[in-house]
Formats: sequence, C-alpha cells, structure tokens
Amino acid sequence: MKPGKLLLTFAAALLFPAFLFSEEWIIPRTTYYITAEQQKFPDFPAPPEEGSKKDKADLAAVLQWQFKRTPQDCARANAGAHAGYEEFFGDISPFSKPLPEEAAVIFRRVKTETDGAAADIKELFKRPRPFLRDPALQPCLGRIGGLAYPSGHATISRLFALMLADLVPSGKRSFLARADAAALDRVIGGVHHPSDIEAGKKLADRLYRAYKKSPAFRTDMGTLKDLLVKEPAAK
Repeated sequence: MKPGKLLLTFAAALLFPAFLFSEEWIIPRTTYYITAEQQKFPDFPAPPEEGSKKDKADLAAVLQWQFKRTPQDCARANAGAHAGYEEFFGDISPFSKPLPEEAAVIFRRVKTETDGAAADIKELFKRPRPFLRDPALQPCLGRIGGLAYPSGHATISRLFALMLADLVPSGKRSFLARADAAALDRVIGGVHHPSDIEAGKKLADRLYRAYKKSPAFRTDMGTLKDLLVKEPAAK
C-alpha cells in the first residue's frame, strides 16, 4: 500500500468512532396519559435572560458548588444519572423488593411521557448547560449533551414524589425531600443552573395536575396502590 493511501486509511480509522457516536439522542414522545397538545406549555416561563443579574447568580451558584462539593457528592449525583425510580427512591420505596414488574412498567411509562414534555420545553428555550457558558465550570458528571432548561431530573424526580405522596400521604415530606435532593445533585454536579431545577419542579406540578385528569393515569395509580406493601397490624 502506498504511504499516502496508508495515511488516509489511518485517518479514516481515527474518525470512524466519532462518526459512530455522532448521532443525536432522540427522546421518544408518548401520549399514553395526555395528548401532545396537553403536553405543550406555551406560557411556560422563560429562563433568566443571558447576562441578567439572575443569570449571573445562576452561574455563580454552580461555581460555588464546584468549590465545596466532595467526591461523595459527585458519586451520589452520578448514581442518579439515569433518573430512574429505583435510583431516586429505591431505599424508601413503599413497594416490595425487588420492585414488582407491574410497578416498574408504570414508572417507566410515566418517565417516558414526562421526559418528552420536558424535552419540548428545552427545545423551546435552548438554554446551554452551565459548563458550556463559563470555562471555569468543570462538571463532575461529565460534559453531557442536551439542554439545560428545565431540568429533566428535577421534573421526573418531583413527579415520582408527587405520585408517592398521593399513594402514601404519611411519607409525603420524605418523598419530596428526596426529589429536592436529587434535583440539587444536578447543580452540585455542574450540569444545571438553579433556575433549571426550579423550572423542572414547576413543570412536574403542571404535568401532574394534567395526569391526574387522565383515566389511564388513575388506573395506573390504582394498580400502584394495590401493590403497596401493607403495614403490619398494630399489636
């Protein structure tokens, strides 16, 4: 093989992995509970204007967490990277272990529809992640793709918490606190601004109100209620 051709082949080999992984991750959209139209929130508040006082405070907060976070903080944040029900609530879950498959299917269904709604709002505002806006920011969750506003993790963790709070009212405080902690981990990890987190919580509240009007969602909540671990009778 001629030297020039060999060099070209070697260069192509180097570029191939980049080509292989360059596909954009497509988030599926579903309408199991509510319609595509109901999943749109044209009046959803915009993120802070770039360069505004609130925006600068957002970036400053992420930088402050970068200075004070610990390896344990980053490990905890990484443990919730996939934003699944078990990752967020596995140790305080009111269901048997392992999580019954019927329940797992419902939580995955809720997550898929919720992720799609959050992605639509992300596309509306196209706010970059904080580490793309300030070179001083070094996320310990990696330089992940996607957009920042609103936080999908904050949205789905709170939505799961609202479901659990309706199923087990006595645990409401613990469930919501866990969701808040999971959302904050995204700021600690350097991949979201604080206002992304607050927006995610607002979206979860609005989606949950819409879901509760859905007969399919009410049926799934009934199924989850039947799967709760029954507390032992008082002696």
